Amino acid sequence: MATLIETISKGRKVESHRPWPRFTVDAGTWNAVAARLADGQATLAGLWGADDDVHMAVVDAADKALAVVSLDCPQGTFPSVGRVHPPAIRLERAIADLFGLLPEDAPDVRPWLDHGRWGVRHLLGRRVDVADAPVDYPFLGAEGESLHQIPVGPVHAGIIEPGHFRFTANGETVVRLEERLGYVHKGIEALAAGADIAHAAKLAGRTSGDSTVAYTLAYARAVEAALSVAVTPRAVWLRALMAELERLANHFGDVGAVCNDAAFTLAHAHFGILRESVLRVADDCFGHRLMRDCVVPGGVAIGLDDEGAASIRVLVAELGRRFPALVELYDNTASVKDRTFGTGVLSQALARQFGAGGFVGRASGRDVDARRWPGYPPYDELEFKVPVLSTGDVNARVWVRIQEIDQSLSLIGQILDRLPAGAARVEVPRGSGEGLGLVEGFRGDILVWVRLGGGRVERCHLRDPSWFQWPLLEAVIEGNIVADFPLCNKSFNCSYSGHDL
Repeated sequence: MATLIETISKGRKVESHRPWPRFTVDAGTWNAVAARLADGQATLAGLWGADDDVHMAVVDAADKALAVVSLDCPQGTFPSVGRVHPPAIRLERAIADLFGLLPEDAPDVRPWLDHGRWGVRHLLGRRVDVADAPVDYPFLGAEGESLHQIPVGPVHAGIIEPGHFRFTANGETVVRLEERLGYVHKGIEALAAGADIAHAAKLAGRTSGDSTVAYTLAYARAVEAALSVAVTPRAVWLRALMAELERLANHFGDVGAVCNDAAFTLAHAHFGILRESVLRVADDCFGHRLMRDCVVPGGVAIGLDDEGAASIRVLVAELGRRFPALVELYDNTASVKDRTFGTGVLSQALARQFGAGGFVGRASGRDVDARRWPGYPPYDELEFKVPVLSTGDVNARVWVRIQEIDQSLSLIGQILDRLPAGAARVEVPRGSGEGLGLVEGFRGDILVWVRLGGGRVERCHLRDPSWFQWPLLEAVIEGNIVADFPLCNKSFNCSYSGHDL
């Protein structure tokens, strides 16, 4: 059987696309790639529109080849991938909303990001139409005796972003959950179109605020690939240091939040203290608690002095001392284990089909981590393990985080020990080209694609790992009780903002 590259190489290779190949293909080849996704020979890494064409990033299951397949859409339509591969459905709905490019024979043609309140339709397409008046969203139904619906959101009791969850339940047992997102659409792709490279970097870093380092790193690597820019060794290692600090802070917050939803407020408070300790050191060292705008195309915007490095070493030592006791407390509290064991189980088959990354995928048997494959420096010179479990429940997703915290503490120590001297930034020339960046954020792999022309961004697409995780949350809650939804939700902790763009 032909490999992915052999299948798509019948098309026209775009020479300006780096570091992975992009081929413009015909509808027959596009459908052949969709068939590979449907039978598990490949994994969907992204699907997006740009002007009058659509693009699909695909990873071959056999040889791990990554490539982008593009299809021109002169009639404003393209063969639906979602009709044979469900993970593509929401991405196609977003393409239809933003670009007016319609998937043919799609199983779901409802709007997704567009709630009818923008004043226009297809705001990124060649033809922008006046918007229709908002209409009621047709949620999917469920049939059976004694069923009732429970609407939750989009406004929630806590200080969190908006999303609507429509439960259909039989008593307390959830029969169906359907999400409606898009409430925090910020128009990032529209704002990036025509922006200079530096301004677009700021936009990328605001796609999902808790992952600002990962997003700007993915964007920077895409720009640097497009323009063949090599950053300095010191910049490479400082970027990894910031990324691991970001991973630590978010994992501490997530484990604490799961404990809180299991009514274990003591652990929530202590994990919150550890998270706050990381954020304060990040602020002292890099000038911002979340390290926003610190990673830029060409390197980093702020360096690290000896005093800052010493403070991070003190932080790592303190976390290494306090964290194991909290893990033991979590593991030996029967009331928490009763809530997390066997709750919200994500099957390995679904995780594989949706290409779930991060702790969601790794808790369900997917041995994936973009730091290791496709890999990027300096992780190829660092020692770390990728924790993988198989039970797929809330407890497994917590334990993957716990083990990743240990790995991040180790990585930070290795980075500080080997941090090179020298400049931390190089100039980025004005130029044209296309680049793809793929990095490991704390939720999973973040993909950024850019098309540059004359030193400005023509198109930029940013794909959050949550696009492939939100649908799985709908699946894992089925058969559980309504009261366990907060636990399942927190164990996923999908990004509203990163998804809604």
